[in-house]
Amino acid sequence: MNDLLDIQGLKFSWGENIVLEDISLKLGGGELVAVLGVNGAGKSTFLKCINRILLPDEGTIRINGNEVSAMDLMDLSRATSYVPQSVRTSFPLDVFDVVMLGRRPYISWLISDEDRKKVSDTLSYLGLEKFAFRRFDKLSGGERQRVVIAKAVAQDPLLFLLDEPTSDLDLQNQISTMKSISSIVYDGTFRKSAIIAIHDINIAARFATRIVLLHEGRIIADGSPPEVLTEENIATVFRVSCDIITNHEEGGYLRVIVKDEIQD
Repeated sequence: MNDLLDIQGLKFSWGENIVLEDISLKLGGGELVAVLGVNGAGKSTFLKCINRILLPDEGTIRINGNEVSAMDLMDLSRATSYVPQSVRTSFPLDVFDVVMLGRRPYISWLISDEDRKKVSDTLSYLGLEKFAFRRFDKLSGGERQRVVIAKAVAQDPLLFLLDEPTSDLDLQNQISTMKSISSIVYDGTFRKSAIIAIHDINIAARFATRIVLLHEGRIIADGSPPEVLTEENIATVFRVSCDIITNHEEGGYLRVIVKDEIQD
C-alpha cells in the first residue's frame, strides 16, 4: 500500500541560498502534521514544493504513488489543496461562488447539483452560511481567510497544505477553524491528511498528531508533540528558554511557556 505522501531527498534553493536540503518525509492518511520553525526556515517553500508551485532542485515527491512532477494539473488539484499565508486577491464575487472555485477540478462543462451541495455543506460545516451571498471583496481579512479555507475544503483533496491558516483570525476563530480541520482529518471516513506551516507552538501541540521541526533547511525532529517539543529542541530552533507543562484537565495537551531569549 502506498503512503499518501512520500518525499525523498528534497532540495530547494534560491540561487546559492539553500532553503531546504535532504528533506525526506512519509505521511499516511488521517495525519495532521504541523511544521514549525523560525521565519525563513523554509516552511512555506516546503508546502509549495509539494504541490508544484515551486520546482525542487533535487528529490522526488509522490502522492499515492504518483510522481508529482508528472501529474496532470487537474489530478494534482484533486490530490492537494493549498491555502496561502495571506489572501491578497480580492474577488468581486459572492462567497458562494468563491468557494465553488474549489470544485473546478471536478467540473467539466456545467456545475452539478452535487457541486452546489458540496459548497453548501462546506459553508455550513465551517459556520459560514451567513456569508454565502456577501461579496468576498467586502469581507475583513480574517473573514476572507476563512472563506479561502472553505474553498480548500470544498476542493475535497487527499492532502491539505495550509500555510499559517489562522494567522489573520481572532482567537475564537483560530480554535474553531483548527477544530474543523482536525475533525476532517481524524474522521475515519475521510482519511485525509493535512500539513500545516504554523508559528504558534501551542496550537500545533494541541491539534497536531505529529510535528516536524525545521532548522537551517533540514528536519531536526519529527514525531509526536511530546517527542519533538522538548526544552532542548525549542532552545536550539527558537533560541528561547521555556517550561513545558501538560494540562491533564484539558485532554493532556502540552503547553509551552516561553521564559526568555537565549543569549549567544
